[in-house]
Amino acid sequence: MLRYVARRILLMIPTLFIISALVYFIIDLPPGDCVTSQIDELLSRGDPDAMNRAVELRQMYGLDQPLWYRYLHWVSGIFRWDFGLSCQDTVPVSDLIGERLALTIVMETCTIAFIWIVSFVIGVYAATHQYKMGDYVASFIGFVGLSVPNFLLALVLLYVGKVYFGLSIGGLMDPEYIDKPFSWGKFVSVAQHLIIPVIVIGMSGTAGMIRRLRANLLDELQKQYVVTARAKGLRPLKVLLKYPLRMSLNPFISDIGSLLPHVISGAVIVSVVMSLPTTGPMLLDALRSQDMYLAGSFLMFMAFLTVIGVFISDLALATLDPRIRLQSGRRP
Repeated sequence: MLRYVARRILLMIPTLFIISALVYFIIDLPPGDCVTSQIDELLSRGDPDAMNRAVELRQMYGLDQPLWYRYLHWVSGIFRWDFGLSCQDTVPVSDLIGERLALTIVMETCTIAFIWIVSFVIGVYAATHQYKMGDYVASFIGFVGLSVPNFLLALVLLYVGKVYFGLSIGGLMDPEYIDKPFSWGKFVSVAQHLIIPVIVIGMSGTAGMIRRLRANLLDELQKQYVVTARAKGLRPLKVLLKYPLRMSLNPFISDIGSLLPHVISGAVIVSVVMSLPTTGPMLLDALRSQDMYLAGSFLMFMAFLTVIGVFISDLALATLDPRIRLQSGRRP
């Protein structure tokens, strides 16, 4: 086990370096840079010093240096928690993403908890009550969650929440709490605003998880060892909890690698529709404007969380399911 963990950790280092190079070079591929749009705006106003300003900006952001030099400077700065200067706001990236990252982590943590709790309860109930009303309801929820686009569901729930339940819509808190210190009123406001985004973002993930858990659990319940346990007179709950449910939880564990990156991306389209101050819209704007350091930092966060998530899921799967082995058995 220790040898496997050490080997995987050592493998993460070159993996992240390769991802960082791909991210940096791909963002730089389109013609122009983050200064181009600013200079075009100055030229449209007839500013005679636009070209001189372009030279100054490119020197300030280091865009006058070779691509390989800029990449090495950016990568070396990451180890010092220095992600460069954002071209959009002319402030350090680390200062720019702080508050939005905190709000995104809160929202996505609640969403992941919602997905796991709801899908676990409904999936287990649907599998243990096959072809009954609860199973049909769970299947209907699954089809709706997988077929209805998140942004459309967001618009519907915004209307229903505002008209029928009086919930405050848009953003993650009431306007009077923005830029204010934490208080009980701010906590209640954030909790109320989180209800609809959590349901919208978690709906598709919940639907898919319900169907996978139901299918896996049904497959385990039909195996010979379960039939034998029932024939011996074991209680149904004990038969369910002993092995079938444990073996069916693999989707929950394996999805860690895909769920963790959502902490950074924050469901971009839903965040734009619902005016959520998360990192998703900021990432979209950074990619549009070719803000190299801001977009690259976001994407590297996502890559890091993906690598860590896959590593954690592999270890958890091996612990949960004895059929999974981290290393091949030695020959005698």
